[in-house]
Amino acid sequence: MGTGWNDVEYEALGENFHNRGKRQEEQVTLMRELWTKDSVSFEGKWHKVTKAGLNPLPSRQIPIWFGGTADAVIDRAARMGDGWLPLFGHKQSKSLIERLHEKLTENGRSPAEFGIQAQAQIAKGNPDRWAKNAEAWRDIGTTHLAIATMNAGLKNPQEHIDAIRSYKESVS
Repeated sequence: MGTGWNDVEYEALGENFHNRGKRQEEQVTLMRELWTKDSVSFEGKWHKVTKAGLNPLPSRQIPIWFGGTADAVIDRAARMGDGWLPLFGHKQSKSLIERLHEKLTENGRSPAEFGIQAQAQIAKGNPDRWAKNAEAWRDIGTTHLAIATMNAGLKNPQEHIDAIRSYKESVS
C-alpha cells in the first residue's frame, strides 16, 4: 500500500492530501477486521461500516506491505505492516532498513519476520551487474526482489518472461 505523492489525485477525489497516512492506517484496521470477522461494525474518523462482512472470508491472513520512504511510512510499516517496499536503490535504502529494524524492535516485532522487497531493473543491465545488484540488496537485509522489465526494449510477453528467467539464472 502506498499513500501516493501526487496531491492532484487527492484533489480529484475530494480528499485531503495531508491526512492520507492517518486515513490509510484506519483503512488497514478496517480491512483486517473485514478479512477476519463474519460481521463488522466499525466507526472511525473517516470510515463507517455497520454490520457488514465479506463472504467468503479469506482462507489466510492477507499481508499488508507499505511502500514509501517517508519517516511516517517507516513508522507505519513497523507498527502495522507485514512488509516494506523501499523506493530507492540499495545505497540509499541501507539507512532506511536500519531505521525500520529499530522501529520494528521498538514495537516488539522481529525484523527477521518482516519482509522487505527491493526492485531490480532489467534495463541497461547484464548478468554480472544483476548478480552484484542482487547481492547488494541481500547484504542490506532485503527478503524479496522484484524484477522490473519496463524500459528494456522488450517487445512481447515472451521477451519479458525470458528476461526474468535470465535475471533469475544470473542471481541464483
